[in-house]
Amino acid sequence: MKHFLLLLLPVFAAVVTKAQSPQYQDAMTKQVGLLDVPASYTPQSMLDISNTFERIAAAEKNQWLPYYYAAYTQVMSALMTQDKDKIDGLADKAEANINKADSLKQNDDEIACIRSLIATSRIMVDPQSRGQQYGPESGMQIQKAKQINPENPRVYLLEGQALFYTPEQFGGDKAKAKEVLQVALQKYAAFKPASSIAPHWGEPHAKDLLQQAGK
Repeated sequence: MKHFLLLLLPVFAAVVTKAQSPQYQDAMTKQVGLLDVPASYTPQSMLDISNTFERIAAAEKNQWLPYYYAAYTQVMSALMTQDKDKIDGLADKAEANINKADSLKQNDDEIACIRSLIATSRIMVDPQSRGQQYGPESGMQIQKAKQINPENPRVYLLEGQALFYTPEQFGGDKAKAKEVLQVALQKYAAFKPASSIAPHWGEPHAKDLLQQAGK
């Protein structure tokens, strides 16, 4: 047994070295930094950034974050585009990437948040016919994320966003949205990302929605 463990040491060392690759960290830091720049939030810019995340993922197949961010930027492009014919294709790409992230990091609250956004983007194609299918899916993923990590501010951002944009006859409530978004901002104030490249998006959007909900 001891001899077997000794044989495995070089393998473990290689995995650790790969996980801490300076090239990986530098590439991810640069791309994640772009997500903190408001000008990046256009449909085309999101796609350009997603392409780079996919290239990083192809080179670092054991890392979940490049797949996660590829999915995030693709679904954000879907949510922002004015061309409804493009939404399903972008949602499909985002779903494929988040499935890969999920295979590397299962039962994760951040991944559940992206799944909620993907379901929301599919509703936008045709709210009348798709709301009953994808609305519950989006809400279920939010609740899953909340159960995994009730301190994740993005959970409350997405919950408040759903209440804000959903028509009242289908359960929307702007007053309730305001309350939930206030909780989101409290959670953002206390939130500390696990690393400089860990998910931390959403606070500016939460502030903007709260301002709108207060009108």
